[in-house]
Amino acid sequence: MPQIVPIKELRDTNSISDKCHAVREPIFVTKNGYGDLVIMSMETYDEIMDSIGIDMAIEEAEREEAAGEELLDARETLQALRRRHFG
Repeated sequence: MPQIVPIKELRDTNSISDKCHAVREPIFVTKNGYGDLVIMSMETYDEIMDSIGIDMAIEEAEREEAAGEELLDARETLQALRRRHFG
């Protein structure tokens, strides 16, 4: 369940920081009863950005496959890279 806090709670920065690290997900901040901000720990931000990067790479691979580009076998490609770089 998402954490929702009113903007006045941002005055207690240590408490908000502790909440961000404890829940490991974004916290939604409201102002006058409406959504205003989203805050999160750096770790959560990094996890989300990594996930977005993976999603984008998968999407790109799916577009390439749909366009008929050559597919490579992962095992064969990794073996070739190992031979080339590690003898």
